[in-house]
Amino acid sequence: MAKLNLVKALNLALLQEMERDEDVVIIGEDVGVDGGVFRVTDDLHRKFGGKRVIDSPLAEAAIIGTSVGMALYGLKPICEIQFSGFAFQCFHQIENHAARYRLRSQGRFHVPMVIRMPYGGGVRALEHHTESEEQFYAAIPGLKMVIPSGPRNGRALLVSAIRDPDPVVFFESKALYHAAKEDVPDEIEAMPIGQAQIARDGRDLTIVAYGAMVRVAKEAAETLSAEDGVEAEIVDLLTVSPLDRETLAKSVERTGRAVIVHEAARSFGPGAEIAASIMERAFLSLEAPIARVTGYDVPFVGFARERAHVPDVGRVIAAARATLAY
Repeated sequence: MAKLNLVKALNLALLQEMERDEDVVIIGEDVGVDGGVFRVTDDLHRKFGGKRVIDSPLAEAAIIGTSVGMALYGLKPICEIQFSGFAFQCFHQIENHAARYRLRSQGRFHVPMVIRMPYGGGVRALEHHTESEEQFYAAIPGLKMVIPSGPRNGRALLVSAIRDPDPVVFFESKALYHAAKEDVPDEIEAMPIGQAQIARDGRDLTIVAYGAMVRVAKEAAETLSAEDGVEAEIVDLLTVSPLDRETLAKSVERTGRAVIVHEAARSFGPGAEIAASIMERAFLSLEAPIARVTGYDVPFVGFARERAHVPDVGRVIAAARATLAY
């Protein structure tokens, strides 16, 4: 068992699945010789060659369109879009084709492909490099939307995504790539898609988060425990779609209060669906309105203003205290 950061853990998942299944291929801009812009595909071109680790032109629509064809003919492509903000160049291929072929063909064809995208702020990147737009993919029937929160579950979820018979959009927080190391087993490990985890047990408040916001939620929970004597439970969604509504409801039934944290914009963001699900399943357990701590309803601001846009520990603590005081 080695201690790996998220980049190395994802690289291990790709390596092991390519060794296990010769139908797995990788395609994207600079994924081959250069090992990817964040080095997630580092050294895979040397090991497997240019027919399985394919450097594509600067053309997102071509990457996804080609991969849909590969998947329909029996391969298992893993596409990399260098930054999620560039994915609208291929959105029509994802929505019109990848997500629809199983229904369109009445189950005769499926599209086993993974679309990897770095997302989110916190690294002072340029415009179109820092967006959190998971709500677009979570709203599309036929797609799964996965967002890991650390090296171990990132590796395990990527394995499951590669083995899934349907298309999976796999978001990777840039802020988490080198943030921490975890013990990652040498043997292949997989986690079920669509199942959340309780990342911290608590009795007074439920904080729902995913991706980089899980780390923020944990820091806020520790502060609330130390300063207020409040024990917050943290639900790490791991999968935004399909949403694990049962785990959400059970947690809120225990605590009676909920705060939802995500980087995406507030209006029509994932928090709205999460809140609606809690209301539908655990309304009688709620002792206060559900709070949301999110990005703002503006295009992502960069550089000096970035910290004000991305939810931080202070904003989560303030929302938790207001909810507890209701």
